[in-house]
Amino acid sequence: MLKNLKWKALLVTIVVGMALWVVYPPFDVHDKSGKVTENGKINLGLDLQGGMHLVLEVDTTGLTQEESKDAPERALEVIRNRIDAFGVVEPHIQRQGKNQILIQLPGVTDRERALELVGRTAHLEFKIVSDDPEMIKKALAGETVPGYELKYYKVDKKNVEPLLLESKAVLTGDMLTDASTEFNQSAFNQPYVSLTFNAKGAGLFADVTGSNVGKRLAIVLDGNVYSAPVIRERIPSGRAQISGNFSVDQANDLSIVLRAGSLPAPVKIIEERTVGPSLGKDSIRKGIRATLVGLFLVVLFMAAYYFLAGLIADFALTINILLVMAALAYFKGTLTLPGIAGLVLTIGMAVDANVLIFERIREESRLGKSLRAAIKAGFDRAFLTIIDANITTLIAAVILFQFGTGPVRGFATTLSIGILTSMFTAVTVTKLILDLMTVNNPNFTKLPMMSFLANIPKINFIGVRRYAYVLSAVVIIAGMSSFLMKSEKNYGIDFTGGTIQQFRFVNPVRAEQARNALKEIGLGGATIQGFGNDKELIIRSPETDPGRIIEKLKQDFKDNDFEIIRVENVGPSIGKELRGKAFKAVLLAFLCMLVYIGVRFEFRFAAGGILALIHDVLVSVGLLSLTGREISTAVIAALLAIVGYSINDTIVIFDRIRENRKFKRKISFNELVNISINETLSRTLLTSLTTFEVLLALFFLGGAVINDFAFTLIVGCISGTYSTIFIAIPVVLDWPGRKVVKGKR
Repeated sequence: MLKNLKWKALLVTIVVGMALWVVYPPFDVHDKSGKVTENGKINLGLDLQGGMHLVLEVDTTGLTQEESKDAPERALEVIRNRIDAFGVVEPHIQRQGKNQILIQLPGVTDRERALELVGRTAHLEFKIVSDDPEMIKKALAGETVPGYELKYYKVDKKNVEPLLLESKAVLTGDMLTDASTEFNQSAFNQPYVSLTFNAKGAGLFADVTGSNVGKRLAIVLDGNVYSAPVIRERIPSGRAQISGNFSVDQANDLSIVLRAGSLPAPVKIIEERTVGPSLGKDSIRKGIRATLVGLFLVVLFMAAYYFLAGLIADFALTINILLVMAALAYFKGTLTLPGIAGLVLTIGMAVDANVLIFERIREESRLGKSLRAAIKAGFDRAFLTIIDANITTLIAAVILFQFGTGPVRGFATTLSIGILTSMFTAVTVTKLILDLMTVNNPNFTKLPMMSFLANIPKINFIGVRRYAYVLSAVVIIAGMSSFLMKSEKNYGIDFTGGTIQQFRFVNPVRAEQARNALKEIGLGGATIQGFGNDKELIIRSPETDPGRIIEKLKQDFKDNDFEIIRVENVGPSIGKELRGKAFKAVLLAFLCMLVYIGVRFEFRFAAGGILALIHDVLVSVGLLSLTGREISTAVIAALLAIVGYSINDTIVIFDRIRENRKFKRKISFNELVNISINETLSRTLLTSLTTFEVLLALFFLGGAVINDFAFTLIVGCISGTYSTIFIAIPVVLDWPGRKVVKGKR
């Protein structure tokens, strides 16, 4: 026996050692100057390190059916080449759906420059300028001039010149072999873009310039005239240049897009989420603080309540967190802000298995068994319950990963890993330590613990179930009435489309000042609120072009510079798509729970569990509406976590009912159910308390970005505990069909 335990201890030590090796250092190590001296092993999401998340839609309406087939794929390659040349470290670019491209640019802070680089079509044309004054006069008068088009050339900041161009381009950018930034020595080192054509293009350029000496040649990019120099002589070199009062960055970016080639079709940004580096650092700081406080509260509670056993559980919990972080590092997972929330939630849920085991050991000890026998029986009896309870939570996490996007997937990833590692640490590590302490140690005969309930209570929960039904109905009706009255106002921009922008100004600014500015561009109805201090504003509006708001603020607050902390922009089409995904995710979670519980127990048990889950979701959604909070993708993630958490509680009681039916055949089913609820009441309350502790830490310390997420989880935790006792179990009794009578299973 002891030899086997030593081998198990060695195995656990090796696992822990490998985890430490894999994960260290988890985050970037900086020297005193702030320079990174060693890269962290865990990838941080854009919401933690700052960066941009974009979803582009390729507009193929102007292409033929044949051209549109591979247009998204060609657009993806062009964009990939541009981003690679831009120098973004570890960008993520992939095709999504039929005509969409997903782009993630970690660490990118110059939002406008990145959008210009990614979204510009870069269709380059060379067109001859007409010098016929009569034709120009007709065009300016609004008449159509066949074979020509009117364009305006911005000579400088103040002057604009009308130009009449031939509609047909004499040369296009398809024949470029290179584009680079150079500097005009005779014009104060003003940057310009130097172009080099291939052999065919050089020949055409020589012919065009040779036959049009004295005329002007307009260089047109994406429909805008950048320059229109006079052709002085034939140019056989195959080289040209684009000048236009560029900054160095603008010239470099134009060179990049021209080298990468033009997009086969225009692209439209249908979703944007930009996080500034300061917000990312703030999120990391608050997330770590919430995690440490939550961990401290749980560790303190377990040690104070279970004494030595609690300290063992705390040790197992520490290993559990280490394994979660190591798994993220090893599998190249991404830690997001909701992922940190998932880690905090894992801390609360991880002790559940230990609480279940310790309460079982307590029960077995009360029957007069020795400590060794009680430990063995406690683990044996709790094992299947732990498996059942965690599999249902894992189902919810997997569904969330499948339907979620970005940071929400980070939550699902962390939660899934946490579920698996918590089962390992509870069943393996905790048992190993208890076995090592008790084997061949006759003096170790007791495992002292505090008792929340001195004896198993005899509360008649079933007797008051109808009052509980009424209470639940009142809460749900109140919440759903508010939800229906508010209609679309319940949803955040994730589901309706629109923009959320967060700005940090140098000097104090009032919301009314920003509102007056936005009224001038028709956005006076935008929701504007102060945030953090009198220098920060959050603006919510139905506007899908955040650039309009940014430009207006720049104009009206010239003497009060600001930093763009966060931009979330979702187009109506993708908002509708996300809403459909969210509904499918919740529905699929319910269906999977129904099937799993129906297989493991009976259908009426499954029906009771599902009705309790529906109850919890409705209560949570109703309270979100009553408190004026918006439903976002993060809130949907929280609702799915509630589904997994709530059914976890319910299954523990279901398992006890199933077990008691084998041994207590002479009592009525109502009595048996009441006994089962009372026997597991201590575990139910203790688990809810530890989870509630960490959720409070997340709510108060996790920051505003995930405040609604934490609020939803808190409501779900309370509602889930209530519905387990007063909805799920009573429904099993009241479900129509064959009743279980006294003395029968």
